Amino acid sequence: MATSSEASATVPALQAPGSKLTDPRPSRPRTVVALARALPALGLFAAVRVLGLVVLAVWAGAEGRSPHQLLSGRWDSLWYTDIAAHGYHWPGYQATAHTRGAGAHSHLAFFPLLPWLERGLHNAVGVSYADAGLLLSALASVAAALGIFAVGERLAGRRAATLLVVLWAALPIGVLQSMAYTESLFTALAAWCLYAVLRREWITAGLLAALSGLTRPSAAAVIAAVWVGAAVTLWRREERRVRAVLGALLAPAGLLAYAGWVGGLSAYLHVQSQWGNGFDFGAAYARFVGHQLATNLGAGLGLLAFVGLVVWALVACVRQRPPLPVLAYAAVTLALALGAQAYFNSKPRLLLPGFPLLLPLSAWLATLRPRRVAGSLALVALASAAYGALWLLGPGPP
Repeated sequence: MATSSEASATVPALQAPGSKLTDPRPSRPRTVVALARALPALGLFAAVRVLGLVVLAVWAGAEGRSPHQLLSGRWDSLWYTDIAAHGYHWPGYQATAHTRGAGAHSHLAFFPLLPWLERGLHNAVGVSYADAGLLLSALASVAAALGIFAVGERLAGRRAATLLVVLWAALPIGVLQSMAYTESLFTALAAWCLYAVLRREWITAGLLAALSGLTRPSAAAVIAAVWVGAAVTLWRREERRVRAVLGALLAPAGLLAYAGWVGGLSAYLHVQSQWGNGFDFGAAYARFVGHQLATNLGAGLGLLAFVGLVVWALVACVRQRPPLPVLAYAAVTLALALGAQAYFNSKPRLLLPGFPLLLPLSAWLATLRPRRVAGSLALVALASAAYGALWLLGPGPP
């Protein structure tokens, strides 16, 4: 039997009518509590990304190459640092474009938010534009991981949210989270926008969607999430209907503003078409898969398996019945990735922000024994690190 002192320690004192029960411990701010809940997920996220960087550094060193240059000075990262340093056009622009194999293609295909931030960090701290891009990507990837955790915890609980962050970090193309690219920045804006929509914080959601529209054209998926959420609020006649309308109006502001600055929608679409970008409902991709099936059966079957996997992920997400804004974001992200006219190497990149597609897998893993899950995820993280290094040290995704 418990002693009287033990009982008094375990049973709360009765509260007098009308009085308030006070806790002698000082209450912590909500932000501190949220960060404390997310710390395990952030620690695992950092471990996965550090593993990727270590494997890349060792592999690159063995080949006599610079991992810093691979992360900050390849492909699109060069165009962003050009814009940060010079703006969209300068006297040597055409010569630079030709030497990088872009011909007369325009810098206007690259959205301005990341270059603006790179220039701001360069002016404030004095780091190079390339290092500013790497630092911004690192900070944005942490912000993205926090946002993914916040959305996942709200939808599936803390353990599933932690696994969701780890799965996102360990995607085969996850090395992009450490590069001077827009993927981490865009995912951070998208994740926190979804979280704001789920909390019915419409002005915040609209502003974050507008910023995403200054980052990537795939902001259409973020805008769709805000619009669907606002439509549901109006349909159900919930509170804050006016704010929902304002958020929905704010959401496309960034994307429309940039397209307008380029010269209007037709001018913007022309700029993108010069780079081979567009939306053809997957016709170009279907032709590419068909060609691979005819000339390289293994590669063709691999591409079909890739398409089947991501479509299955969307179907599994639908079966989980998440809130409609989350489902809209996942569906539009997948549609933009598979329906885009861009070449195959861009498909995994376009899918990287689609973290809700990983929700069914993370929820299932949360039901398994921790030791089994830990071993499986460790192998996945190692495979992701090797794939990322192989991708950066070669011409593109194997």
